[in-house]
Amino acid sequence: MFKAIGFSDADLDRPLVGVANTWIETMPCNFHLRELATKVKEGIRAAGGTPMEFNTIAISDGETMGTEGMRASLVSRELIADSIELVCRGQLFDAVVAVVGCDKTIPAAAMALARLNIPGLILYGGTIAPGSYRGREVTIQDVFEAVGANAVGRMTDDELKELENVACPGAGACGGQYTANTMAMVMELIGLSPMGFNSVPALEPRKDEVAHQCGEIVLNLLQSGIRPRDILTRTGFTNAIAGVASTGGSTNAVLHLLALAREAGVPLSIDDFQTVSARTPLLADLKPSGKYFATDLYRAGGTALVAKRLVEGRYVEGSALTVTGRSLAEEASAAREARGQQVVRPFDRPLKSDGGLYILRGNLAPDSCVVKHTGSERPVHRGPSRVFDSEEEAMAAVAAKRIRPGDVVVIRYEGPRGGPGMREMLGVTAAIVGEGLGSSVALVTDGRFSGATRGLMAGHVAPEAALGGPIAALREGDTVTIDLGARLVSVELDGSTLEHRLSVWSPPAPRYAEGVFAKYAALVCSAPEGAITRPIQK
Repeated sequence: MFKAIGFSDADLDRPLVGVANTWIETMPCNFHLRELATKVKEGIRAAGGTPMEFNTIAISDGETMGTEGMRASLVSRELIADSIELVCRGQLFDAVVAVVGCDKTIPAAAMALARLNIPGLILYGGTIAPGSYRGREVTIQDVFEAVGANAVGRMTDDELKELENVACPGAGACGGQYTANTMAMVMELIGLSPMGFNSVPALEPRKDEVAHQCGEIVLNLLQSGIRPRDILTRTGFTNAIAGVASTGGSTNAVLHLLALAREAGVPLSIDDFQTVSARTPLLADLKPSGKYFATDLYRAGGTALVAKRLVEGRYVEGSALTVTGRSLAEEASAAREARGQQVVRPFDRPLKSDGGLYILRGNLAPDSCVVKHTGSERPVHRGPSRVFDSEEEAMAAVAAKRIRPGDVVVIRYEGPRGGPGMREMLGVTAAIVGEGLGSSVALVTDGRFSGATRGLMAGHVAPEAALGGPIAALREGDTVTIDLGARLVSVELDGSTLEHRLSVWSPPAPRYAEGVFAKYAALVCSAPEGAITRPIQK
């Protein structure tokens, strides 16, 4: 049967290397991966292996944002991981290279490698270039925030359309330190991607070169016997967390690293993110809160430069193993820093003394919630709750200008199970910023945030509302406090009042009674467990 599709005896005598391609014709993030996978396969053949390409599905976060389709995003992470695992187990591949692009394809590929534990690596398709709007560089973040500006009359319909037409100029994933670029950096710092490969932009000519080199690296992994679980150690995970904290990365990294740790059998708790972030300075001045784009980071020196700073400051363990067989410190030592670059600060002159991740608890989130704070947001907010039982309800209120300065917007029943799928809230958060309320309104949700979200936003609230978490007991006008210094998110109600409200609460009917969303809701764990799916326990 292999011969029927063109493989020869010589081909089949060589190691069989799966090339897991997440190409799809629905988004710029993954649109160019067909060509990139071709270069990976050429490299595998040149190194003495036989590549066999297969595809997975992918869902665009940006395109589905604010719609019912966004429920599919986190669910797709599990399905992509399952697909890669199934094909590799079914075809008995000797090794695998995963070619990834948009947000969920990256952690999904890593989760599959952890399950399979066969020699393998991950290659990210790269960042999109910024667009140009009236003389300034822009990304998709600017479009979402422009929706809010348009709603309050600060931008005309024609201006919004003009921005929309230029914000995404070609292939590649969203261009700030949003989730895709955050997770691409995570893969380099944890060691599953060769250092420097992921930070090469999507349409940079050098991308073909690094794709070809993946062939040699994966065959070397096979020969040396290095497997993903040799790399996915607790040290590797804390190194990755330091990378997220030092670059103001996406809060989604918390969810994905917890999920990957569960798949790899590595002890990691959500509190480890607070510990590592507290001791790691913010070094990279990247969007959404900073000045620069992912392409600027590449020109400045890329992930290798970030890693070099972290090694120099002893914020990471440089002895950690990577897919090249060399240590993180050895890889980082090859960093080439552009003269005069302003993107990555020296470790002794950081933008902020601690990292961007905060883990909060309190009577609203006994099991934790996550905030990203890169220094521009206020550290304390106290105000009346505006309670919505879906993202659509909240967005309608924002669009109708019913949200006022000082409010705490609460969006519930959008958690892993209640959503289902734990939608990202960029539509709402960006509209709040676009309306000029970013510095005076906070948001609390059991859903997630896009990496492009900025402002004082607390997500991943656990237990989620659908499981009877305290967020389900909130009522309109309750006073809510977010205090980053105290690591606290709370409502000003006594315990007996909360207990009484929950005693008369009943869960809403599931939004889906059958199909993939119903199956996911039945199997998914909570956000502090990475929202992975597990078999139903008797």
